[in-house]
Amino acid sequence: MNQARRQSDTAALVKELRRRLDLTQEQFAQKVGVTYSTVNHWENGKRIPQPFLLRRLREIKGELDALGKKSTKEKAG
Repeated sequence: MNQARRQSDTAALVKELRRRLDLTQEQFAQKVGVTYSTVNHWENGKRIPQPFLLRRLREIKGELDALGKKSTKEKAG
């Protein structure tokens, strides 16, 4: 995957996670353990996270997805 595509995918992931968690960039930065500036750069496609941080972002997404599926099952049942 090329650099521009990775940055675009990362920006979309970070925006999605912040929206789903209803957090500001500063709050999200604290949750992930980085600075506000770092989150801002990720969202604007200026930087991509270090591999260990990218794994953490994907873990958060997986946790949210699992909660969403659980919630959907509870509503259906």
